[in-house]
Order: sequence, then C-alpha cells, then structure tokens
Amino acid sequence: MSIPEPRRVVITGVGVICPLGNNPVELQSALQAGKSGVGPIESLPAGALPIRNGAEAQAFTGSIDDYGPLEKGLQRAIRKGQKVMCREIEMGVAAAQLALSDAALDENSRDRDRTGVVYGSDYIMTLPEEFAAGIQRCIDAEGRFDFSRWAELGLPQVNPLWLLKYLPNMPASHIAIYNDLRGPNNSLTLREASPCAALAEAYSTISRGHADVLVVGSTGSRVHPFRALHASMQEPLAPDRDDPTAMSRPFDADREGAVLGEGAAAMILETREHATARGAKILGEVVGYGSSTVASQADPRHLQRALANVMRSAIAGTSPQEIGHINAHGVGTREGDAQEAAAIGEVFGDPQAAPPVVAPKSYFGNLGAGGGMVEVVASLLSLESGQLFDPLNYDAPDPECPVRMADAKTPAGDQFVSTNVTPQGQATAIRIARYR
Repeated sequence: MSIPEPRRVVITGVGVICPLGNNPVELQSALQAGKSGVGPIESLPAGALPIRNGAEAQAFTGSIDDYGPLEKGLQRAIRKGQKVMCREIEMGVAAAQLALSDAALDENSRDRDRTGVVYGSDYIMTLPEEFAAGIQRCIDAEGRFDFSRWAELGLPQVNPLWLLKYLPNMPASHIAIYNDLRGPNNSLTLREASPCAALAEAYSTISRGHADVLVVGSTGSRVHPFRALHASMQEPLAPDRDDPTAMSRPFDADREGAVLGEGAAAMILETREHATARGAKILGEVVGYGSSTVASQADPRHLQRALANVMRSAIAGTSPQEIGHINAHGVGTREGDAQEAAAIGEVFGDPQAAPPVVAPKSYFGNLGAGGGMVEVVASLLSLESGQLFDPLNYDAPDPECPVRMADAKTPAGDQFVSTNVTPQGQATAIRIARYR
C-alpha cells in the first residue's frame, strides 16, 4: 500500500487581541516603534497585589466591534453568547473571528464538514464575584462563613450557567457553533505551552487528511484576581518600577521576574491546495514542531532539556543555519532565561553563529496561554516585512544568557522557530517558513 505524501499546511489569516492593539498592523507598528504595553493595572483592586503594573489588552472592551466585520445574524449570536463568556473566552472568540475575516474565509469558501477548530488556553479561573452573593447569605451572626447554609441559602444565588463562562473548551465550542464548523474540534490546556501545541495539533490533523481548514488560536490572562494572586505566590514576578515599561527584561542582567499580561491570537491553517483554489493570500507555511515534558524531579535543568528537545524536533530535516531567527519564551526570570539560553546554545552552538533571538515579552510580559500565539504572529509579520524588532530593556547582556539578541536592523530570514515552556517543564515549539 502506498503512503500518500503529507499535505503542505499554510497560514492564510491572523487575528490578534493584545496589550499592543487589536490587529496585526497595531502589533507590528508597536514593535517597530519600541512601544511597550506595560502600565498601571486598571482592572484589579489597588493594594490586593504586591505589584501595581501589568500589560492589559485595554483596547479590547468586549464591544461587538472588537470582533471585526460580522453579518447581523452572527453579531446577534455573539452578543447573546457573551452572557456565558468570561473575558478570556471573549478575547479568544474575537481573535478567531478576526482571523476568519483576515483570511476571507466565509461560508462560501469553506466546507463546514472539513473545517474545524483547535484552541489552547490556561485553566480558566472563576471571578470571585460569581460567588459573592451566595457567600454573603451564609455569614452567621459572628461574621463567619457557615458552610452548612450553602446548599439552602448560598447555592441558589449562583448563576446556574456560571461554569460555562470558565470551561477551557468553550473558546473552540463557541467558534465552531457561531461559524457552523463541523470538522475536528480540540482544546488544549497547557498553560504557556498551549499555543505551539495547538499549532502542532492542527498541522498534524491537516497533514493526515482529517481536515482542510482549521481555526487555530489560544487565549489567556494573568491579569485576574485569582490568577495574579497565584502567580505572586508561586512565581518570581518583576517588582514595580517608577517606569513600568522597564519591568519586563528578558535575558538582561537586571531582570527580576515576569510581568502579568493578557491576550489572544488566532490563525487560519489550511492545505496549500485549498488556499490556492480559493485564491487566498498565503502568509507562511508550518514546516515543523516539537513537544516535550521534563519534570524538575527528573532533572534540575528541566527547562533547558525540555526546550532543547523541542527545538531539535522543530528543526529536524533542515540545518540550524537555515533558521532565520528564534522567537524565545524569554519570560524574564533569572533561572528561566538562563536555562533557555543554555538550550539555544546546546542546539545551535556558538551564540555568535546561532540565529538571532527576539523576545516579544519585553513588550507585553507573560500573556499566559495567549502569549505564544501573539509571539508567533509577531514573527510571521517580521517574515513578511523582512526585518525584526528591537528588544526592550536589554541594556546589560547577562553572561549567564549568552544569546545574540536581534534588533530592528536584523533580517528576519526565511523561517523561524518559536518556543514556549511552562514552569513545570512542558515545552513546545513550532517552525514556520516563508511560503515558496
């Protein structure tokens, strides 16, 4: 039996919701201008957290206009659905609708049974307001919470549909329902590793012939009452500075930790045959990926090993010299950046001969599961323009992070590798090339 050749998978549209704007033009303009998205957090109560600054997607208000051009019927459906969407899900759905519009992939140019959705997210946390009224009803005369009252007095105060607002499979569900996409549908919850995992799953699904088109995206927020508290207790966060834009400092000797952010992005992946048949503009081609998990108990250098594993997998079949640039995870922590730099050296050798490195988190911090997809879009736009962008706050190169940082004069090359890793050691990478 003959085995058919894998189908080529191309990118034909993108959508972005992030601290630098709600479309690719705004994102690229901010990167080229060196404009940071970090500033005072407006959506969280002052004094509740050890930091006052982060990177909010302030241009995203939840207005139906944020979802791009929509037919009236779709506008009504999304407005109705917003009642059961938290902000992360709203951003994810909006990014997908923007990508569909950017790709001109309307219902007349797709087979609904061969078009699906793959979406990544964090585990999405409930807002405390969902339970406030119920808890208040269970306070006894001494001002203490009495759990024995919960079933009778507290639970009836909770919206019966509250869980639908926070399930991590809901972005993919909403996108498929609104657009009548009946093909493969999958949701991946791998924290920061989710975006490249979603792209890899979509690439594999299309390559093996199970779909012609997939809407692929990820959404996340660390600007959230519970998420921000968890991060402040479990991870090194950059302390406030007089100039908030100086807080996120990937690979810099003066880096102190990650910056909280929020955002989402999506892409349209389809077979080359499908894209060319409908006359779509092809923005790039997915040509490799990698996935690995290395637990800290297995190796004290678990982040280095996991990242080296995924980069090797992503560049398999090509020489390291053909990689135009590396879009690094670059979260800004002491240990994380040092291990990532070591992984790059392990795979690509001498830093001065290795591909140049970009660190978009210097502009908008850690967007959780949304970050990696926004970062891939940034590199994809750089392939198109031919030039990369300056790193922010890279003032003093750290000898512990021997990487060759790119700047606005550095050519983007013909292909790039983008990597992400969680603190637990789940790593993913994707390799995308200029379409030829």
